[in-house]
Amino acid sequence: MVARLVIAAPSSGAGKTTVATGLMAAFAGRGLAVSPHKVGPDYIDPGYHALATGRPGRNLDAYMCGTDLIAPLFAHGARGCDLAVVEGVMGLYDGAAGQGELASTAQVAKLLRAPVVLVVDASSQSRSVAALVHGFASWDPEVRLGGVILNKVATDRHEALLREALEESGVPVLGVLRRAPAVATPSRHLGLVPVAERQAAAVEAVAAQAEQVRAGCDLEGLLALARSAPELHAEPWDAAASVAGVPQGGGGLPGRGPEEGGHQAAAAPRTADGPGRRPVVAVAGGAAFTFSYAEHTELLTAAGAEVVAFDPLRDEALPEGTRGLVIGGGFPEVYGEELSANEALRKAVADLAASGAPVAAECAGLLYLARSLDGHPMCGVLDADARMSSRLTLGYRDAVAVSDGVLAVAGTRMRGHEFHRTVIEPGAGPQPAWGLRQPEPRIEGFVQGGVHASYVHTHWAGAPAAAARFVEHCG
Repeated sequence: MVARLVIAAPSSGAGKTTVATGLMAAFAGRGLAVSPHKVGPDYIDPGYHALATGRPGRNLDAYMCGTDLIAPLFAHGARGCDLAVVEGVMGLYDGAAGQGELASTAQVAKLLRAPVVLVVDASSQSRSVAALVHGFASWDPEVRLGGVILNKVATDRHEALLREALEESGVPVLGVLRRAPAVATPSRHLGLVPVAERQAAAVEAVAAQAEQVRAGCDLEGLLALARSAPELHAEPWDAAASVAGVPQGGGGLPGRGPEEGGHQAAAAPRTADGPGRRPVVAVAGGAAFTFSYAEHTELLTAAGAEVVAFDPLRDEALPEGTRGLVIGGGFPEVYGEELSANEALRKAVADLAASGAPVAAECAGLLYLARSLDGHPMCGVLDADARMSSRLTLGYRDAVAVSDGVLAVAGTRMRGHEFHRTVIEPGAGPQPAWGLRQPEPRIEGFVQGGVHASYVHTHWAGAPAAAARFVEHCG
């Protein structure tokens, strides 16, 4: 089984992304095949991971995909690699609100039987660092804390004090990093600026992170720790196996019975143009639509589609032969004027939706389908207007399909995640997409003809019937 490390921290802002990305790039620079992973629903960090390793960044989300899929999804992404580096989320023991350890970095580390390296922001402490590390090391005896990397260390004297304090903790210091502005990545209202928006600068930042890690970390010690991980017995996740036998017209969480949104009769997904012909599913990309999971494309392909990417900022037409459209998340609010100026594509999207073809839109896709976004005309598919807001909407969502749509039948349960600073008025159409149970009961999204548009991001590895149903509707 592949050697593996989980990079965690006591809290957000300690430097996990810098360290994890730097380690990925440093080990890749030594000729190792490095598999990058991210705990939780984050879309942006995996972009930097992919830049560092040359492989798709993959998410490990125990809430949206279920705990049983964490090891298989990991094995799928890490197949053929020498080393896997898993970046955690928030603090080591922070997970889904009110759900105990569910979806926490600690839980994922235990499911992967992987040693944890704790990144500590040491900028405002000296001897207290030992108490902090001791607490994290002893909180859960099933979590193996294999080392600590001290970040934002000021001087040689500061480093000496920190090392002295940690000598009695039993947790080795595997790296000391000084403050380094060159490795910083700019942020805005939803976190880091994605790679696609700053490609050249991102390449430079990742190179600087790799150099900082090479200079300040014990790479041999970290590699030895990764190789000490015990055997992980998990069959790699397989997209084709996931959609094979998916109930025709079904959707939702695997293993659910009919009363929970599942179905008993199995049927293979069909293609739109006869034997050997695959319906084209266009998937939005480019700088404005950077939020996607690699498994979605793999599932659509396994379900019988030919997936073709396009850029709504540049392409004036949908890919030739488009029979279905997927528009994921991103930052259309940053590119509202440019998206609006591409009138030809906006009309093409509106015409496709009017034809009844399946259109799946999440968050940014929802905004793009609206009548307007911050006053800029959008596609006008939905009778709604979107605007920026000062309020952050963030959190996991337990959703139930309210209406039959191209992703699920009414009553199907799915789990998702919301993360946005925009509002759309009205908040749900005559046929809403989802009924949400938390943080308070409400309906959300739009089901209109073949359109399923919602703020809720979903991970189809946890609900492969959504991909099969979508491709089925391309016929």
